[in-house]
Amino acid sequence: MAATKAKTSPGTIALNKRAKFDYQLHERFEAGLVLTGWEMKSIRAGKVQLTDTYVFLKNGEAFLLACNITPLLAASTHVIAEPMRSRKLLMHKRELARLATATQQKGQTCVAVAMYWKGHRVKLEVALATGKKEFDKRATLKDRDWNRDKGRIMKAHNK
Repeated sequence: MAATKAKTSPGTIALNKRAKFDYQLHERFEAGLVLTGWEMKSIRAGKVQLTDTYVFLKNGEAFLLACNITPLLAASTHVIAEPMRSRKLLMHKRELARLATATQQKGQTCVAVAMYWKGHRVKLEVALATGKKEFDKRATLKDRDWNRDKGRIMKAHNK
């Protein structure tokens, strides 16, 4: 039996499901990415991993760190491909100022939530987040299990 992919919208490239479990997401922003040619080809092939990625703010600019874009063998023969390099994010000054002030507060961080297509461009959804405690994670698991069981009960009841 083949492994099934998670149900995503047709424009979604990659999701960071771990961020939704580890953090409580507050405010979301859309950012563009500065990419090279081999990275675009790898993204089109779906070779992106957003797990454990975060956004680093420095000198009024935002950078995406720890995002793994695996190079294709055929597309990156003539360049030295660095899959884990930091990539610059393109955002408005007001959004960058909002992120900078929020991340300076205790307990706030900025994480990448999703990467998706918007037209022919690649966009990244960035969210301000606070870390969850262990009991918050257990409550999330409990709610998820209950919703799954509730769906099964309703499905059996409607037959």
